[in-house]
Amino acid sequence: MTPDTTPRRTVLMAGAGSVAALATGCGSDGDSDGDTTASPTAPDTDTAEPPTSAEEPSESPSAPAADALTQKSGVPVGGGTIFKEEKVVVTQPTADDFKAFSAICTHQGCIVAKVENGTIDCACHGSKFRITDGSVVNGPATRPLPAEEITVSGDSISLA
Repeated sequence: MTPDTTPRRTVLMAGAGSVAALATGCGSDGDSDGDTTASPTAPDTDTAEPPTSAEEPSESPSAPAADALTQKSGVPVGGGTIFKEEKVVVTQPTADDFKAFSAICTHQGCIVAKVENGTIDCACHGSKFRITDGSVVNGPATRPLPAEEITVSGDSISLA
Protein backbone atom coordinates (compact mmCIF):
# COMPACT_ATOMS: atom_id res chain seq x y z
CA MET A 1 0.00 0.00 0.00
CA THR A 2 1.40 3.41 -0.94
CA PRO A 3 1.29 6.43 1.38
CA ASP A 4 -1.20 8.08 -1.06
CA THR A 5 -3.78 5.27 -0.76
CA THR A 6 -4.66 5.71 2.90
CA PRO A 7 -5.31 9.47 2.82
CA ARG A 8 -7.41 9.11 -0.36
CA ARG A 9 -9.55 6.41 1.26
CA THR A 10 -9.87 8.49 4.39
CA VAL A 11 -10.96 11.51 2.36
CA LEU A 12 -13.42 9.47 0.30
CA MET A 13 -14.95 7.87 3.39
CA ALA A 14 -15.21 11.23 5.15
CA GLY A 15 -16.82 12.71 2.04
CA ALA A 16 -19.37 9.89 1.88
CA GLY A 17 -20.25 10.47 5.52
CA SER A 18 -20.70 14.20 4.87
CA VAL A 19 -23.00 13.53 1.91
CA ALA A 20 -25.10 11.21 4.06
CA ALA A 21 -25.31 13.82 6.80
CA LEU A 22 -26.32 16.52 4.32
CA ALA A 23 -28.95 14.26 2.76
CA THR A 24 -30.37 13.56 6.20
CA GLY A 25 -30.48 17.30 6.99
CA CYS A 26 -32.41 17.93 3.78
CA GLY A 27 -34.88 15.14 4.42
CA SER A 28 -38.53 15.23 5.33
CA ASP A 29 -39.83 17.49 8.04
CA GLY A 30 -41.97 14.69 9.37
CA ASP A 31 -44.96 15.03 7.03
CA SER A 32 -45.85 11.56 5.86
CA ASP A 33 -47.67 12.67 2.70
CA GLY A 34 -44.50 14.05 1.07
CA ASP A 35 -46.37 17.08 -0.35
CA THR A 36 -43.87 19.92 -0.74
CA THR A 37 -46.32 22.40 -2.27
CA ALA A 38 -48.60 22.98 0.71
CA SER A 39 -50.61 26.16 0.49
CA PRO A 40 -49.56 28.80 3.04
CA THR A 41 -53.25 29.45 3.77
CA ALA A 42 -54.22 25.79 4.17
CA PRO A 43 -55.12 24.85 7.74
CA ASP A 44 -52.66 22.66 9.59
CA THR A 45 -54.03 19.14 9.75
CA ASP A 46 -51.52 17.81 12.27
CA THR A 47 -53.15 17.11 15.61
CA ALA A 48 -49.95 17.18 17.65
CA GLU A 49 -48.45 20.54 18.51
CA PRO A 50 -44.81 20.82 17.41
CA PRO A 51 -42.32 21.54 20.17
CA THR A 52 -41.55 25.26 20.21
CA SER A 53 -38.90 25.50 22.91
CA ALA A 54 -36.24 23.86 20.73
CA GLU A 55 -37.07 26.16 17.83
CA GLU A 56 -37.13 29.40 19.82
CA PRO A 57 -33.88 31.39 19.73
CA SER A 58 -32.38 31.68 23.18
CA GLU A 59 -31.98 35.44 22.70
CA SER A 60 -35.76 35.95 22.47
CA PRO A 61 -37.35 36.50 25.88
CA SER A 62 -40.91 36.53 24.49
CA ALA A 63 -43.01 33.76 23.03
CA PRO A 64 -43.87 34.86 19.46
CA ALA A 65 -46.73 33.68 17.29
CA ALA A 66 -46.11 30.38 15.48
CA ASP A 67 -44.61 31.97 12.33
CA ALA A 68 -43.09 35.04 14.03
CA LEU A 69 -39.45 35.51 14.97
CA THR A 70 -40.33 37.33 18.16
CA GLN A 71 -42.59 39.88 19.73
CA LYS A 72 -41.75 43.58 19.73
CA SER A 73 -40.81 43.34 23.40
CA GLY A 74 -38.14 40.78 22.45
CA VAL A 75 -36.07 43.47 20.71
CA PRO A 76 -34.67 46.14 23.06
CA VAL A 77 -34.87 49.82 22.07
CA GLY A 78 -31.37 50.94 21.06
CA GLY A 79 -30.30 47.32 20.60
CA GLY A 80 -31.27 44.15 18.83
CA THR A 81 -31.78 40.41 18.95
CA ILE A 82 -29.87 37.80 16.95
CA PHE A 83 -31.76 34.79 15.58
CA LYS A 84 -28.97 32.34 14.80
CA GLU A 85 -31.12 29.64 13.22
CA GLU A 86 -32.69 32.12 10.80
CA LYS A 87 -29.36 33.97 10.37
CA VAL A 88 -31.01 37.33 10.91
CA VAL A 89 -30.62 40.14 13.43
CA VAL A 90 -33.56 42.42 14.25
CA THR A 91 -32.79 45.84 15.69
CA GLN A 92 -34.85 48.66 17.19
CA PRO A 93 -32.73 51.82 16.86
CA THR A 94 -35.57 53.98 18.25
CA ALA A 95 -38.94 53.05 19.75
CA ASP A 96 -41.16 51.20 17.25
CA ASP A 97 -38.56 51.48 14.42
CA PHE A 98 -37.60 47.88 13.60
CA LYS A 99 -34.87 46.92 11.12
CA ALA A 100 -33.49 43.55 10.08
CA PHE A 101 -30.16 42.51 8.61
CA SER A 102 -28.35 39.34 7.71
CA ALA A 103 -26.56 37.98 10.78
CA ILE A 104 -23.71 36.73 8.57
CA CYS A 105 -20.67 38.99 8.83
CA THR A 106 -19.57 40.25 5.42
CA HIS A 107 -15.90 39.77 6.32
CA GLN A 108 -15.59 35.99 6.50
CA GLY A 109 -19.08 34.64 7.08
CA CYS A 110 -19.23 34.27 10.86
CA ILE A 111 -22.59 34.69 12.58
CA VAL A 112 -22.58 37.97 14.52
CA ALA A 113 -22.33 37.48 18.27
CA LYS A 114 -23.98 40.41 20.04
CA VAL A 115 -25.77 43.72 19.74
CA GLU A 116 -24.70 46.47 22.10
CA ASN A 117 -23.82 50.17 22.20
CA GLY A 118 -25.61 50.78 18.90
CA THR A 119 -23.66 48.17 16.95
CA ILE A 120 -24.01 44.60 15.74
CA ASP A 121 -20.72 42.94 16.66
CA CYS A 122 -18.91 40.00 15.11
CA ALA A 123 -16.65 38.20 17.58
CA CYS A 124 -14.56 36.44 14.93
CA HIS A 125 -12.46 39.40 13.80
CA GLY A 126 -13.99 42.44 15.49
CA SER A 127 -16.19 43.89 12.75
CA LYS A 128 -19.02 46.15 13.93
CA PHE A 129 -22.10 47.34 12.05
CA ARG A 130 -24.62 50.11 12.82
CA ILE A 131 -28.03 48.97 14.10
CA THR A 132 -29.69 51.70 12.02
CA ASP A 133 -28.55 50.65 8.54
CA GLY A 134 -26.06 47.76 8.82
CA SER A 135 -23.17 49.93 7.64
CA VAL A 136 -19.62 49.19 8.78
CA VAL A 137 -18.44 51.03 11.91
CA ASN A 138 -15.28 48.98 12.47
CA GLY A 139 -13.49 46.58 10.10
CA PRO A 140 -12.04 44.37 8.88
CA ALA A 141 -15.42 44.04 7.10
CA THR A 142 -15.74 46.56 4.26
CA ARG A 143 -19.32 45.83 3.16
CA PRO A 144 -22.50 46.48 5.19
CA LEU A 145 -24.78 43.74 6.45
CA PRO A 146 -27.49 43.17 3.83
CA ALA A 147 -30.98 44.28 4.86
CA GLU A 148 -33.62 41.60 5.42
CA GLU A 149 -37.36 42.07 4.95
CA ILE A 150 -39.55 41.82 8.05
CA THR A 151 -43.17 42.56 8.82
CA VAL A 152 -44.44 43.97 12.08
CA SER A 153 -48.04 43.03 12.74
CA GLY A 154 -49.52 43.84 16.12
CA ASP A 155 -46.87 42.72 18.60
CA SER A 156 -45.28 40.12 16.28
CA ILE A 157 -42.21 40.48 14.08
CA SER A 158 -41.88 37.99 11.21
CA LEU A 159 -39.60 37.48 8.25
CA ALA A 160 -41.37 38.73 5.13
